[in-house]
Formats: sequence, structure tokens, C-alpha cells
Amino acid sequence: MGAQSAEAEFDAFYRDTARRVVHLVYAFTGDLTVAQDSTQEAYARAWQQWSTVRTHEDPLAWVRTVARRIAISGWRKKTSQDRAYERHGTHDTTGPPTEDRVAVVAALRTLPAPVREAVTMHYIGDLSIEQIAHETNTPAGTVKARLHRGRAQLAQALRHEESSHG
Repeated sequence: MGAQSAEAEFDAFYRDTARRVVHLVYAFTGDLTVAQDSTQEAYARAWQQWSTVRTHEDPLAWVRTVARRIAISGWRKKTSQDRAYERHGTHDTTGPPTEDRVAVVAALRTLPAPVREAVTMHYIGDLSIEQIAHETNTPAGTVKARLHRGRAQLAQALRHEESSHG
């Protein structure tokens, strides 16, 4: 494949899929900036390896997985930095969540990470249970249990949110 046609193919892939990946990572992290940055980095890596990535059964699954892993790595780094700041008596305080946070994203953030990951991949990313199991290297039964638990916890969190606002 020529360089120009590979570039056109990648451009089309990016245009057709990038928004969905941003939405998935945003729902997973609750942070739009992290979602955009993680997604951009995942696509940059995909482009660097496009000759290999394009031959995958599902190149989008590759990008989703990389974007999620980048976001998770960022969390770990931030958590380590926060611990270091606390040990040294300096703490970067942040204000309350901005008004543009949607109730669903706030509710998603209350879920344990593995449950949140399954819920966002299934309901935001529109992945099947089998796809989630494959991408997260988790048994399908565990994914189903996490989805069940996540739906129940989200319903409770959203009811609480609704009752506290009117």
C-alpha cells in the first residue's frame, strides 16, 4: 500500500472513530481533558504502527485499549504525585466539580474502576460482553456481573442525585 493511500485510510479511520473513543474514555474517567489527551495519544501510536494496526481484526479495539491504558497510567502517575505532595506538606487543592459535569458522569465516578470500565465500554462504547471480556482479559461472566452491579449502583446514585437536587 502506498504512503498516500495508507494516510487516507488512517484519516478516514480517525474521522469515523475518534469521537466514540473520546466519549468512552470521558465516561470512564469523568475528565474530558484526560479523555481527549488519551485518545489523541492512542491515535498517534496507531498511526506510528498503522501498517500493523490496520491488519488487526478490529483496529478500533486496539485504539480503545491503548486510550484506556494511557488514561489509567495517567491516574497512577497523578496518584503517586498526590501522595508525594502530601508527604512533603504541599497539596494542590482543586475546587468542586464544574457545573458542566453531567449527573451520569458524576454517578459513574462513584463506581469501582472495574465496574465503571465495563459499564462505560458496554453502554457508552457500545461493545458486546464478549468484546469487553476480550479487551480487558476478563471472563464474560465477570463482565456480566460487573454490568449488573454497575446498573444497580448507577440507579441508586442517580436517584440520590435527583432527590438531592429537587
